Amino acid sequence: MRVFHFIPMRAHFSQRRSMHFTWEKLMTHDTMRPSGRKSLAKRRLALLASVALGASVLIAGPVAYRAVPFSIGVAHAAETRQPAGFADLVAKVKPAVISVRVKMESKEVSGPSGREFSLPPGSPMEKFFQQFGEGGQSMPGHRRHYVTGEGSGFFISADGYAVTNYHVVDHAQEVQVTTDEGKTYTAKVVGTDQKTDLALIKVDADKDFTFVKFSDAAPRVGDWVVAVGNPFGLGGTVTAGIISARGRDIGAGPYDDFIQIDAPINKGNSGGPAFNANGEVIGVNTAIYSPSGGSVGIGFDIPAETAKMVVAQLKQNGSVTRGWMGVQVQPVTQDIADSMGLKQAGGALVDEPQPNSPAAKAGIEAGDVIVALNGQAVKDSRDLARKISETAPGTAVKLDLMRNGAQKTVELSVAKMPQMQQQANAGQSSGERSAGVPHLGLQLAPAGEVDGAGDQGVVVMSLDPDGPAAEHGLKTGDVILSIGGNTVSSLRDVRGALSNAKSHGKKNVLMRVKSADATRFIAIPIG
Repeated sequence: MRVFHFIPMRAHFSQRRSMHFTWEKLMTHDTMRPSGRKSLAKRRLALLASVALGASVLIAGPVAYRAVPFSIGVAHAAETRQPAGFADLVAKVKPAVISVRVKMESKEVSGPSGREFSLPPGSPMEKFFQQFGEGGQSMPGHRRHYVTGEGSGFFISADGYAVTNYHVVDHAQEVQVTTDEGKTYTAKVVGTDQKTDLALIKVDADKDFTFVKFSDAAPRVGDWVVAVGNPFGLGGTVTAGIISARGRDIGAGPYDDFIQIDAPINKGNSGGPAFNANGEVIGVNTAIYSPSGGSVGIGFDIPAETAKMVVAQLKQNGSVTRGWMGVQVQPVTQDIADSMGLKQAGGALVDEPQPNSPAAKAGIEAGDVIVALNGQAVKDSRDLARKISETAPGTAVKLDLMRNGAQKTVELSVAKMPQMQQQANAGQSSGERSAGVPHLGLQLAPAGEVDGAGDQGVVVMSLDPDGPAAEHGLKTGDVILSIGGNTVSSLRDVRGALSNAKSHGKKNVLMRVKSADATRFIAIPIG
């Protein structure tokens, strides 16, 4: 690696005939003799070069030299300059950050002498100690055992409401918080929301607590971020970094929209706040990416916008009520867009509307691509899920969608999301008659001939793990309901649909597939 050291230049002007050269005189003086004009030009050039490098200019006086600093864009630099340190910020916000300690019940197997053994679940030794004790006597099965866990949180009001993660207080029988000044209080869980991994707790005390506020402004990639928490149970710890990315989907839930930061966060930081340079909470620490369990500079925060909405409902109702339209959706990949004749990938592809749901009543069909909600573009399936979930039940919305290449607008009334949504499981039998589609690596059988598979579609009985179908997500037991928009119930239907797609010059064909837990679309290459 080559290293360059830049040394500021200084222009040095000597005294000439007791004349005092100031900036203005030096740049405008024209009373010197012709023989000195060439020297003057050199002086001007040196001075300009010096200023351009941000150097100080030494101007000759009658007795001594004096330094006159020059600065370019001083006003702009003052506006965009970041703080040299975070001490003032930390002193302001750290008293609002708390350590959260929980106590929950666990079960351990007890050995003959009352000693606790940690045996692998289902191991022969575990069964042995459950059945036999000393002298061949039968042992008690399990005895009550408590474990503790630690996380972080922060006060959002002076009367003791605090935010932490759902996974920190989940199944907790006791919750205690410790403030920055070392005082410990008992807290109660007001409400939790598993889908966003947020929880609201409350400390009752005869005092006002220092608290922090959520930011109203959306953070930008590259902004400073300061994370405060309780890593490894060490107590209040501060780390700093920048926002690395936004809108991250890490597969944690249906509403993933995480902020990625590089400020180091570790185990025990869960539920702690991440602050911007103004001391406002821009996110709640919830997950890290780490092969070893320690920080590698990739952490994920729940955005303040999401946290504010969830916390407000938890405070009012103890739970979160979300809007629901009753569709299974997936992103529109470029392969899917090509197979459907769409100009670009985008929107949410409807896999299947659920029976008697608002979507089904509004006439939404499998294969529709929802591209806008109330005039706002839908980026992908996650974006649609978030928009609908944030809509109050009973609200009427307009959906713009693409169906068979034509645009269509439908209206529906958003309902309240059911607490439980049961999904039917499709069975399979490997002993039934099947036939193959060799170039896709598939062995198929009519669904009506496979126990538990229903009477629609064809069942994937086996597949080549290196074939196109397996590479694009098909699995044994999946039920192919349609190909290229045409329903299929036999191998003849499958081959006819594939031939039809090829005759129209399609490189990919869209299959509607029902798995054990969902219905989705898969684009399979056929070229």
